[in-house]
Amino acid sequence: MDSNGSDLPTHRRPLIGLPTYYGRGQFGVWDRDAAFLPSVYITAVTRAGGRAVLLPPEQPWSAGEVADLDGVILTGGDDVDPSLHGAEPHARTQAPNTRRDRFETALYRHASAAGVPILAICRGAQIVNTVHGGTLHQHLPDLAGLDPHESEIKDEFAEVVVTAVAGTAAARIIGAETTVRCHHHQSLDRLGDGLVLSARASDGTVEAFESVDAAMLAVQWHPEETLDDLRLFTDLVGRAEQRLRARSTATNEETRP
Repeated sequence: MDSNGSDLPTHRRPLIGLPTYYGRGQFGVWDRDAAFLPSVYITAVTRAGGRAVLLPPEQPWSAGEVADLDGVILTGGDDVDPSLHGAEPHARTQAPNTRRDRFETALYRHASAAGVPILAICRGAQIVNTVHGGTLHQHLPDLAGLDPHESEIKDEFAEVVVTAVAGTAAARIIGAETTVRCHHHQSLDRLGDGLVLSARASDGTVEAFESVDAAMLAVQWHPEETLDDLRLFTDLVGRAEQRLRARSTATNEETRP
């Protein structure tokens, strides 16, 4: 038994699920379909004390399978299908990846229902908003007077100052104001039901929101790109560890003679 009174082995780190996506990959003499996720996500989870498990977008996990995870990170990537928020595609919207959309929507629904701690990043934040009935701006540059939220150079990020709303989980983790790395040409329009605004950019763009109970925190920026600042990942892993210990204690009590 450890110092917290748990029978949880000291080597048992929280299991954090991260969805991957399919694409074409070249490695060695091979040119094949592969499951992808930038390695910075895995590095961030590992450095924060979690164990990363990669989830390919095959048939959705059941509610019980998702409940076996200790935490979930909905990762960034391509545009969300406009049909998920009742819109027609914009000329600049990428072709939908419906398999990934279905997988991540089901993953979020199950994780939320089971009380699994969630961190949603960029595309992941947009998925969450659509599940709650919110809408998206499909091409942020169309909106007049906004600062750049993506670099014009491929594979680079814009620097954006965000201000957190006092009293929110985001403010507790990142402080009142911080500079983040963004690369999103889509953004939140109408916030979904049951979601709380928790940070904006200086131009008013929504950059973070959370659930009322703070079990889910979503950010529009890319915290995995600043590995010297793991606050969001450390918070998620910490919450995942609390859930893991609570479940372990409950199991021990159920099996105690």
